Amino acid sequence: MSRSDLHDARVLVAGASRGIGLAIARAFARQGARVAICARGQDSLRHAQEQLQADGAFAHAQRCDLADPEQIIGWVDSAADALGGIDVVVNNASGFGGSDDDASWQAGFDIDLMAAVRTNRAALPHLRRSTAPAILNISSINGRVPTPRAVAYSTAKAALDYYTVTLATELARERIRVNALAPGSIEFPGGLWERRRHEDPGLYARIRDRIPFGGFGTVEDAAAAALFLCSPAARWITGQVLAVDGGQSLPG
Repeated sequence: MSRSDLHDARVLVAGASRGIGLAIARAFARQGARVAICARGQDSLRHAQEQLQADGAFAHAQRCDLADPEQIIGWVDSAADALGGIDVVVNNASGFGGSDDDASWQAGFDIDLMAAVRTNRAALPHLRRSTAPAILNISSINGRVPTPRAVAYSTAKAALDYYTVTLATELARERIRVNALAPGSIEFPGGLWERRRHEDPGLYARIRDRIPFGGFGTVEDAAAAALFLCSPAARWITGQVLAVDGGQSLPG
């Protein structure tokens, strides 16, 4: 991979059929990267692949249930073969555990945390052969700011943040950078906040008005930050959790 840009970088984005994951994959594609994506839904995955190809990128797409360890290994190995190696891994999957029940806690453990652990573990042999390896875990400001009605999700993201810092420490001697991105409230078509705008406009307005920048972020805001953290421009940055939230997590 070039030290000056991301052209020809070999990039995996887990959970990339829509929203932030797809925006990140497209941001890399527009830089000339070769991209491999996965998701559970075949139709949405195919549509995402078509968008990446329309951006001019080589795009490998494979259905993968990120709660299944064997499917993760299969996807990573297939992606590495298709791309000719791996330079960057972005873990974007989430179980979105919004309830304090066993299913939400299990989804948070299996998808928000362990899917990243397993994907990174499977990718490490390939990353060790890269000249500019980087891992980015997509977390949330919920991992650092207590949020009512999201105890399982918030706890899983807090664990992901700690895993990020710990893994960065472990891999620092190998110059494999590991960071996390913590988006705030992001609105996009079909996403949570677009649904809330129609289903619960009062809640939507209250959250919007608490954001110091005066509105919800976009997937492009998150993708731009992700691109920077994975690029050679951030070569001296590791073990960091970067909030992209318009000031939403600031005190006061």
